[in-house]
Amino acid sequence: MNESKKIGNYRFRILGLLMFATTINYFDRSIIGVMAPTLEKMFGWTNSDYANIMVSFKVAYALGLLTMGGLIDRIGTKKGYTLSIAIWSIFGMLHAAVRPGFSVLGFAAARFGLGFGEAGNFPAAIKTTAEWFPKKDRAFATGLFNAATSIGAIAAPFVVGWIVHEDGKNWQIPFLITGALSALWVFLWFRMYKKPEVHPKVTKEELAYIQSDSSVENEEKLPWKSVLDKRQTWAFSLAKVTDAVWWFYLFWGAKFLAEAFDVNIKNIALPFFVIYILADGGSIFGGYLSGALMRKGWTVNKARKITLLICALIILPVSFVAVTESKWIAVFLIGLAAAGHQAWSANIFTLVSDVFPKKATASVVGIGGMVGAVSGIIADMALGSVLDKAGNSGYFWAFLLAGFSYLIILGFVHLLMPTMTPLDENLKPIHE
Repeated sequence: MNESKKIGNYRFRILGLLMFATTINYFDRSIIGVMAPTLEKMFGWTNSDYANIMVSFKVAYALGLLTMGGLIDRIGTKKGYTLSIAIWSIFGMLHAAVRPGFSVLGFAAARFGLGFGEAGNFPAAIKTTAEWFPKKDRAFATGLFNAATSIGAIAAPFVVGWIVHEDGKNWQIPFLITGALSALWVFLWFRMYKKPEVHPKVTKEELAYIQSDSSVENEEKLPWKSVLDKRQTWAFSLAKVTDAVWWFYLFWGAKFLAEAFDVNIKNIALPFFVIYILADGGSIFGGYLSGALMRKGWTVNKARKITLLICALIILPVSFVAVTESKWIAVFLIGLAAAGHQAWSANIFTLVSDVFPKKATASVVGIGGMVGAVSGIIADMALGSVLDKAGNSGYFWAFLLAGFSYLIILGFVHLLMPTMTPLDENLKPIHE
């Protein structure tokens, strides 16, 4: 503690803002998943209708990640992050304007704008983490702000359950809440954020610590296409295919629990609380573990990949969710898998800043996120169609794939990036 005070800790204030933004982000995107069973009854949606609304979000998210990642690298984190949160907040509130006569089209349009704006959150947050934390601390810092995804996902069912009636009355109000939260965040962000090397509240000791294991980069911009032919870009992108699993829990979890165990809008809060508290613990522990292994002398390559292997093994039991007859066993297994995913996510995000220079970080995160979004689109379309045709037996295959995909993907990631050799500011390997 004394050592931390001596060095300075302004970087943790910036981390707090990343956590706040990510909480708003996931609260916004989780609301519709919590209300899905109620909205389906109100508006007469089929599973395919709901899937198409989710696909709209993910198409925009994929396009937004490609656009926002490169844009944030060009205009900087401060302006890029602000633009992102402004877009997603406006479209989040526009959900409340949708009327029954065009509910599918209206929700699809609102989700499209929401997805495009929300695409900027993770590229901006990962870039900020690379700017403000040394490599040995980045997975833990990422784990902390990534844990805020669960805070947002936990808040959604409690807020919805408190405000929205079982018949859907007041369904518009949760979509309006994030406007005020976003305005507060933008005010704090503009007041507090500068790069650490020019920030008046960052001590020389803290700046030295932040830059202790990375080189100073020049200001020359890298073309977005320059990262496309790097195997490391596609290793990260392949790891992000697992986003489809996380979105399955987020957008289809309430529907599964409603159909399998009669969980409704008034009692979904506790199961979601259990799932996402476990997810939070996984995110923080996964970020801590790889950093702790590096402090013991492990290489970055070994520490990250052993942690990813542990995550993949923790996730495996979720394959049995669809065959259990106990609601709480199902909730626990989904929560355990969510914990494993968040630990996985904290470490794969850090792979980017481990390997790429800071000036390319947002672009690579954007490309990988786009691949994850496309995977989610394919999964949504397939699941919606299967559920409409074959009934709830489709969930068996969804959970089976969710359980085994991480181990398979990790094997391919290792083949693409066996050594995790860092790249310099010109994307050339640095041989230490």
